This record gives sequence, C-alpha cells and structure tokens, in this order.
Amino acid sequence: MDTNPTALLLDLAASAQDLSDRDALQDLLARGHRAWCEGVADVQSGIRQEAANLSDVQLAERCAAVGTPWEQGMTRGEAVSALAFTTWDAAPAAMAYTELEERAALFGVCLLGEEHL
Repeated sequence: MDTNPTALLLDLAASAQDLSDRDALQDLLARGHRAWCEGVADVQSGIRQEAANLSDVQLAERCAAVGTPWEQGMTRGEAVSALAFTTWDAAPAAMAYTELEERAALFGVCLLGEEHL
C-alpha cells in the first residue's frame, strides 16, 4: 500500500468494507490512526506556512470561509490550529478514516483494547 497518508487511508477504508475479522480490523484501524496523525500533521504544517503570510484580518477571513471563526480570546496559534483541523476534517482522507472507525466499531473494535475500557 501507498505511504501517502491520503492514499493509505483511502486504501484502508476500502479494505475494511468487506472485513469482519476483529484482528484484521484492529490492524487496519491502528495503521489508519497512524496515517490520520501523519495527515493532520501535514495539513497543520501547510496551514502554518500559509498563515505566516497572512495578516490577522486575512487569517480571520480564511477561518470564517471554512466555518471556523476566529473567536474572541483565541490566539493566532489557536486560530491556525482550528483552521487546520477544520480543513483536515473536510478532506477525503479524514472521511475515509471515519468510515474505517465506523466499520471497526460495528464489530466492537476500537483503538483501545478491552483491557483499557
């Protein structure tokens, strides 16, 4: 499978569609979580670079455009983080991970093992 987080998450979600084996789903979910973390970090890095060239007003407009207003009391860093998470959540890769989580949950599989619940 591809190492690009987006491609990997899409592949993992597709692979999970026909699985019911708990161990296999646990493996896909763990791999998916690592890819999700890598993907969100990539988006955060890109948004940070983009935001470095924006004024506060422009950043506030960018946040509002994606439905994440820069709220009273937020720091610039918090606004950048909120923008990154909103951008990531709307990405196909993040949606694929949600599908993977939902498929795994149908069979009682989650990232925390039963011994932790």
